Formats: sequence, structure tokens, C-alpha cells
Amino acid sequence: MKTTVLILGGGLAGLYAGRLLHAAGIDFRLVEARMRLGGRILTTDEAGSPTEDGFDLGPSWFWPEMQPAMRRLVDDLGLAIFPQCNDGDVVFQRMSRESPQRYRTTHQEPQSMRIVGGTGALVAALGAAIPREHLLLGTRALHLELAPAGVMLRISAPAGAEELLVAEQVIAALPPRLLAGLSFTPAIDPATLQRWSATPTWMAPHAKFFAIYPRAFWRQAGLSGTAQSMAGPLAEIHDATTASGKAALFGFPALSSQMRSALGEPGLRQACLEQFALLFGAEALRPQATLFKDWAADPLTATVDDQIAGAHPDGSSAPWVTGAWRERLSLAGSETSSTEPGYMAGAVSAAERAVEEVCRRLNPGAEQNDRS
Repeated sequence: MKTTVLILGGGLAGLYAGRLLHAAGIDFRLVEARMRLGGRILTTDEAGSPTEDGFDLGPSWFWPEMQPAMRRLVDDLGLAIFPQCNDGDVVFQRMSRESPQRYRTTHQEPQSMRIVGGTGALVAALGAAIPREHLLLGTRALHLELAPAGVMLRISAPAGAEELLVAEQVIAALPPRLLAGLSFTPAIDPATLQRWSATPTWMAPHAKFFAIYPRAFWRQAGLSGTAQSMAGPLAEIHDATTASGKAALFGFPALSSQMRSALGEPGLRQACLEQFALLFGAEALRPQATLFKDWAADPLTATVDDQIAGAHPDGSSAPWVTGAWRERLSLAGSETSSTEPGYMAGAVSAAERAVEEVCRRLNPGAEQNDRS
């Protein structure tokens, strides 16, 4: 199969790059290893099934005042937003032998916002605008090779058969660490490969635990649902109630991925519910359902290097591709953005930059004409 541009990865960056290419009339194919779109954006119902009105197991918030490109995309897609609940007291627990303390807070500035329906609504809107024949789900990228006409990509199709795709340009909308796991001919130069491998993948070491309830009982008690704990097992807790009124709390475990694995999901679930009860009251012990997503255990998100939490991506503006591949390959993963790396806003800006690079290469005369 031949196309003009191949996009590797169907998360926010890959989908937005596809949207921009489609609007520009450029033929492309998007290759995604999962059988769903979204990557680290995953919104599910109480049973853990993907939905457009549920709970965000990946990113939940953005900040319109600080992230105008993200705000423009949300507006262009016609998506509604609502503020993260911050009304009420916060709870802080310093040590296990001390009682949790309540503190009044002032209004948060800038206000963090959520998308009505969850961030999965963003993925659904972007995916719906891309022709289905352009999306290759359940398809793994195996090997990229430079050829006189462009790039040859060997893939593993859903049935397991290997196929060959040929394109003039490739946009890798993947975390650099995942891209480093692919093979290239010619090989990526060692310094560039080391940089890819050393770039932390945002969310990859982390997990999220949710408890869903019949009502937001903490709000009736004058609590915002926000809590900080140095005693654990959850270090940071927030209200996760949806815009449609499905009440929930969620938290980020302070335990490492190895400790989470050793404790097991049932043990972690019970420990988290007991912590919710300590912080918010006994009603927290009786959820309708719980959800748990450990991104460190997701092989399409995390590598061995991600099992230990590291620093945030640094947002360097240095070129991400060098040598023979520089004019054929662009990186669009959120971690490669020079602004807001790792966040949804970073995925938007990285995708815009990658598509600009591709368009310049496909039509080099256009830039020259603009200057004349």
C-alpha cells in the first residue's frame, strides 16, 4: 500500500495530525497498535468499557487560559467544558498516626477544566472526522527503512500477517521511548537514540484508582474531594464526578509499580477505600464500582525504563531527528513538544509542528514563494 504520509500512533497527537493532513488534502494512513483510538486518553464506564460519558483513566484536565491551542481545538470540535470541582475544604494527611486536617481554600487560578463526557469525547470527535479507510487499528509497526521513494514500513496486521506500507513521509506520534524500540534501516544515530530512550513517557509510571458512588457525599459535608496524603496509599485525590452527575473520587497511588504489583489489585482496592473513608467518611467504603488502571503495566505505553518514576519531559527545542532520517521522519509525541510536554496541550502543539515540517518537505517551493 502506498500513501503520502504515515502516522504512527492513534493518540491525541496522531489524530490531530490526521485531522490537519485531511484538511490540507494530503493522503495518509494512521497505524495504531491498539484496537481503539486514544492512546493514553481512555474514558470508561463503571464496568471499564470505553464510553463518551465516563471516567478518565488517563488525562482529565486542561487549562484554557494557559493552553490556547488546546482551547481552540476543543472549541473547533464543538465540545463543551466544565470546571474541575474545587468548592469546599481540602484534606491533608501528614502521617498515618495523625488525624487528617481540613483546610479552607481560595478559588483556583487558573481554573482547570474538563471536557463534558470525558477526554474520550475529544478522541471520538477527532476520530469521526477521519475516513475509516485511513485508520489501521490493531496494527503494529515493526521496521522502518529508507528507500529512494521515501520510507518503507513493515507492519504486523491484526491477523498476524506482515505487510509493507510505503510513504513519502512518516510522523511518529509516539512517546520517544516507544519509538526507540522500533528498528530502523539505516540505524538511528546513537546520540539521538539515547535521547529518545532517556525521555520519560508521561503517565507511564503511574496508575489511577476510582471509586464510583450513588451521590457525591463529600460535597454535602463541605469537602471539595481534593486531598493530599503523605501516609498513602494514595498521594493525591480529586473529585472525579462527571458533568452528567455520576459521582466519583479518584487518586494517584504513591506506591511504585513494583509495589502495586506485589500488593495486587484487590489489596490495593481495599486500602484505597479505607483511605477514602478516613478522609471523607464511612460512606466511602460502599462504592457502586471501582476502576483501576495501571499504565506501567500497559506494554503499549510503558517500557522497562518507565517502571521507575522519573523527571518530567524537558521540553527541549533541539531537533528530535538527525542524520539520514531528518527529512523523512517527524516526531509528534507530546513529550517532544517545546511547550507543555507530556500534557494534552503538548500533543496538540507537537502535532502542529510535525505537520508543518511534513508540508514543507512535500512542497518545498511553497516556502520559497512565501518569502519572495
